[in-house]
Amino acid sequence: MANIARPLMLSEDERHALVGLRAPSVPAGVARRARAVLLMADAVSGVDVARLTGYTAVQVSRIRQRFCQERLAGLEDRPRSGRPPSVTKRTTARVVALTLKPPPAGVTHWSTRDLADTIGGVSHTTIHRIWQAHALQPHRVETFKHSTDPNAETKIYDVVGLYLQPPQNAVVLSVDEKTQIQALSRTQPLLPMRPGLPARRTHDYRRNGLTSLYAAFNVKSGEVVGACQPRHTAVEFLDFLQLLHRRYPRGDLHVILDNSSTHSTPAVRAWREAHPRVHFHFTPTGASWLNLVEVWFSILTRKSVRRGSFDTVRALVKHIGRYIERWNNNPHPFVWTKQPADLIKKVERRAR
Repeated sequence: MANIARPLMLSEDERHALVGLRAPSVPAGVARRARAVLLMADAVSGVDVARLTGYTAVQVSRIRQRFCQERLAGLEDRPRSGRPPSVTKRTTARVVALTLKPPPAGVTHWSTRDLADTIGGVSHTTIHRIWQAHALQPHRVETFKHSTDPNAETKIYDVVGLYLQPPQNAVVLSVDEKTQIQALSRTQPLLPMRPGLPARRTHDYRRNGLTSLYAAFNVKSGEVVGACQPRHTAVEFLDFLQLLHRRYPRGDLHVILDNSSTHSTPAVRAWREAHPRVHFHFTPTGASWLNLVEVWFSILTRKSVRRGSFDTVRALVKHIGRYIERWNNNPHPFVWTKQPADLIKKVERRAR
C-alpha cells in the first residue's frame, strides 16, 4: 500500500501569500520552498514533490515539518554555518573614507592592491567588492569644462533658439575648423580583413604634413560645405566666409561660431559690416560642443580619417573632399531636442 501523506491545510491568506512568494523578485530558495508547500497542500505525494522541485524526499519532509511548526516564517533562509564575515562595518567605512581621499604622494588614484596594502588585513578582492557596493570607481575620470563667460546663458538661448526655431527664409550654418589633420602613412601596407581576422596595420607611421578643414553644417538640410587650407589664420577664415556668401546668395545667413581669435579680427569685423545679411552667433567661451558641426567632425574622424593612410597632404585633402561629396549625396540634419533651460541646469550641476 502506497504511503500517501496527508495534505497540508492552508488558510486562504496563507495560500495567497505562498502564490505571491513565487514572484521573480523573491529569493530563489524561498520561491522554491513555497512551490513545494503548495504542492503538498494539493495532496501531491512527497516523492512527486521532490521530483517536481528538485529536492530530495528528506528535504521535502524537512520543509513540511518547518512549515507545520513556523508556517510562513519557516520558508525563510536559515543562517548559514561557517565563519562569520570578516569585514566589519568599521572596516567598510574606513575603505570608503580612504578611497574618497587623495592617494599617497606620487600616485594619481587608488588601486585595489594599493589600498589593501595601506589598510592591512584586507584582500584586494574585498576592496573591489566594497567599491562595487558603494559605486566607487577610482580608475575612471570624466572631463568637464565650466564656462566662465558672463553672457553664457544669453548665448545658449541664442544658439539653441536657432536650432529649435530657425528663422524663416534664412540659412543657419554651424561653422568651425578642424585644424592640424595629419596625413599619416603606415610603414607597411594595410592587411585587409579576413574571415575571423580584423583588418591589420602597423603601429608606426610617417608624418607627411598637415591640413585644416573649414566646414559649414547646414542645420536645416544637413548639407556640408568644406574647404581644406594649409594654414589656420583669419585670412583663410575670411576666404571661407566669402565662399559661404557665394554659396547662399539669398536671404539672411546666420553663422554659429566658437570664440577663436581668427573669428574676430578687424578684417573679419569689417567684412561683416560690409555684408549686413550675415549674422554671427557665438557659443559661450569654453562651450564649442554647443556647435553642431562638432558632431559632424566626430563622424568624419571615425569614418574617414582615423583609419586612412595618406602618402601626401594632397591625397588626404582629396579623400576628405570625396567624403563630403558622399555625405551631401544623402545628407541628414541632426535634431536638437534639449531646451535651453534644461541645458543650463545640467551645466550648473556639473560645475558644482
